[in-house]
Amino acid sequence: MSRPSVFAELQRRNVLRAGVLYVGAVWALAQGIAQLTPVVGAPEWSARAFLIAAAIGFPFWIAFAWIFEITPQGIRREAEAAPDDSAARRTGRKLDFAIIAVLSIAVILLLGNQFLWRKGLVQRTPSIVSVGARTEIPQKSVAVLPFVNESGKPEEQFFSDGLSEDLITALSQFDDLKVISRSSAFQFRNSSESSTVIGKKLGVAHLLEGAVQRIGDELRITATLVNATDGRILWSQRYDKPSRDLFALQDAITQTVADTLKAKLPDNPGEVLQSDRPPSGNLDAYLAYQRGVHMALNSESSFHAAIDAFGEAIRLDPDYAAAHAQLSIEWVGLAIQFESGGAKGAQAIAEARKAAQTALTLDPQSSLAHQAQAYLLQQADMDWIGAEAEARHALQLAPDYATAQFGLGQASASLGRNRYAAELTRRAIASNPRAADWYNYLAVYQTALGQLDDARKTIQTAIDLQPTAATYYEQITVIEILRGNGEAALAAARKEPEGPWHDVAMALALQIGRDRAAADAVLQKLVAEHKDDAPYQIAQAYALRRDPENMFRWLDRAWGNRDPGISSLLSDPLILRYRQDARFAAYCKKVGLPATTDAVAMK
Repeated sequence: MSRPSVFAELQRRNVLRAGVLYVGAVWALAQGIAQLTPVVGAPEWSARAFLIAAAIGFPFWIAFAWIFEITPQGIRREAEAAPDDSAARRTGRKLDFAIIAVLSIAVILLLGNQFLWRKGLVQRTPSIVSVGARTEIPQKSVAVLPFVNESGKPEEQFFSDGLSEDLITALSQFDDLKVISRSSAFQFRNSSESSTVIGKKLGVAHLLEGAVQRIGDELRITATLVNATDGRILWSQRYDKPSRDLFALQDAITQTVADTLKAKLPDNPGEVLQSDRPPSGNLDAYLAYQRGVHMALNSESSFHAAIDAFGEAIRLDPDYAAAHAQLSIEWVGLAIQFESGGAKGAQAIAEARKAAQTALTLDPQSSLAHQAQAYLLQQADMDWIGAEAEARHALQLAPDYATAQFGLGQASASLGRNRYAAELTRRAIASNPRAADWYNYLAVYQTALGQLDDARKTIQTAIDLQPTAATYYEQITVIEILRGNGEAALAAARKEPEGPWHDVAMALALQIGRDRAAADAVLQKLVAEHKDDAPYQIAQAYALRRDPENMFRWLDRAWGNRDPGISSLLSDPLILRYRQDARFAAYCKKVGLPATTDAVAMK
């Protein structure tokens, strides 16, 4: 008698059926894992890991099916089973039914994924325009590019910029309309790039551009709405009117753009339409306000110039709440950056407090007024809870304002809610994708949460947008310190621009290196030169040296100096390595912070 072929033996022992059952079961399970991954928050590699494990297990399953057989006495080695004990045929039929059942489940899951699950996702997602393989742009989205100043007078630039900013503010009020903020859109002033390229960089499907010319009391405005995908002009209009009709022209342009994009005003409880126009309609007050906004740059002279302009707007219209709010913000910025401590600083804060209170009294529903109050409470008073409450109210009044989202993120991180802060900052960045410093803050929150790879990518985006900005490479230094990579930390510190933050970065990086003499010297230099303006960062260096005595001593000094660095205490993995020390809870209580945080401490 001839020996049976290998194929026949595989059939007799149900090895082939077992293989088909295994593959079908793996397919069905993979479909289920893929669908549940986004729901339960599992990592994206879950399905891939399952398939790899299944592939490794397949030969073992086949070997098991070849060696063992099911008999009336249970599972036995095939060679030991008597011919009359074999249940191969009955097992084969059972396997056939199992295969049919498993494949049916897999097909049902596949169809559900294609037609039900994905349909549900589409229904919950606004209409989008797909750009490339990785970017999705909402169809209802627009960026207002800075209108060209055609007056021939550079000093009139504030007027055309003010018109653009007012349109941004007005369009931001509409439901389902993504509007890019000023700081991102204005980076494309005089850009030679095509509308398609600008649209992709800003993440919008439409661009509103135009020109402004003001001659005496006459005003000419040209506005054009462009489809960024293909450059088509959807609407264009020229207006020739007296200057006193400026607000009416702004309203007409806003409504036309909203109608073209089929956007509607909100009907949300608690949300209030915002405006930076003077309640009296005084055009001169509005122009002074716009001059102040135009001058608000990060230098001592620009702070004073902006303060003067907002003061002029208030003189022309004392009930101008937005001008009072902006005035408060400028006074706080001047105090903490250039007049910290001493009589001048105290006077600046007193002026800021008066202006913020006036803004809130004049217009309690102004999001900007509550943002100004939050800024004052956080930076001057270090009233973290009060600042968070004001920032939250500002966002409730204007849920789509990117600055309000970002501000609440800052306040929440100060109270140890870094995950929520990261979420709010991502939302803000979606409307302001070119705001370099917002990426910096997001990287801080991601670092606090232990998401070091994400933080490294985020801070690189900030550097790409603003290569010479301070603190960005210092943040990379902290990330590499947490990774335990002393050489990379030192390399990043060396790239930090010269100034106080370069000294801080070098001091931190060298603390984890092998050169103890260099570590000691750079810390002594930091103490000698920055004991008054960087006590918090000196405390960080001592935390890296595992010297809690000096760390808490310098934290106390930071509180005495009202160092703004304290606001990052509950987002700081370096200081948080001593969160179990009883002195940490006592310190938090003293400065008005909770002792709890979702940040991950350095080991």
